[in-house]
Amino acid sequence: MPFRQYKTFNFRPASLAIIEQANSIIAEYKKQDYDLTLRQLYYQFVARDIIPNNVRAYKKLGSIVNDGRLAGLINWDAIEDRTRPSRGITHWDSPQEIITAIGRQFHIDTRADQDTYIEVWVEKDALVGVLERACDELDVPYMSCRGYVSQSSMWEAAQRFIKKEDCGKETYLIYLGDHDPSGINMPKDIQYRLRLFKSTCELRRIALTMSQVEEYSPPPNFAKETDSRHKKYQVNFGDNSWELDALEPRIISELIDDAVGELTSDDDRNHLIDMQELHRAKIIKVAQNWDKLTKKL
Repeated sequence: MPFRQYKTFNFRPASLAIIEQANSIIAEYKKQDYDLTLRQLYYQFVARDIIPNNVRAYKKLGSIVNDGRLAGLINWDAIEDRTRPSRGITHWDSPQEIITAIGRQFHIDTRADQDTYIEVWVEKDALVGVLERACDELDVPYMSCRGYVSQSSMWEAAQRFIKKEDCGKETYLIYLGDHDPSGINMPKDIQYRLRLFKSTCELRRIALTMSQVEEYSPPPNFAKETDSRHKKYQVNFGDNSWELDALEPRIISELIDDAVGELTSDDDRNHLIDMQELHRAKIIKVAQNWDKLTKKL
């Protein structure tokens, strides 16, 4: 684990306590095989009443965590920035290596026999990593909306749904977003534009809901008064708002599992999963016997 020191700091006891608590939270997430964004770490501090829920506290935590990493006290791999991935060409040391990788990554559409077509969308890009893990396991497409969806992306999505609808499938969009004035309005806007573009897709907003706020007690924020939808939101929900990031990734994954599971025939899908595993095993066997096979060429 890369605890690497690049600078020396004379930390105050309070800062060392924050670093120790950060490492404890990071360890909890690691046990579940999740990495954290800084904002998710911040919400865990707030939820445990360690720091207040405000911009100043967020910036202070970020500064302490940054210095802690530079001092070699916090694992560099434990906190990730999901908005700035590095991209490039993948390289291989041998044909056997790439064929083995293909075997492990080989996928058929394990939902091909389903009567439904499902996509999962999340409001924020910072949570797309959580979606990736849940949705890959379920074999459903997913997307980060990054706020209000552009017209181009909405039209393209509608065409995907319409293509499945023309094949006789019922289409569903599982949506997760913040509980704030815009977060409540965004799925309504998506549903409206799907209808505008002639898709019959049904949107199901599974998070964040008031019942989930009551159950999981994420830390509240003041709803933005500058949001044009604030007054209507205030009438229905009051002055507070809540961010999806504050929920543990495990909870978000469970919400997705449950929502997709309601629309899935497990027997049909398990048959195709078994077929997929059979194909993978054959491909990997080709890799294992590569030298024998190539001698005949």
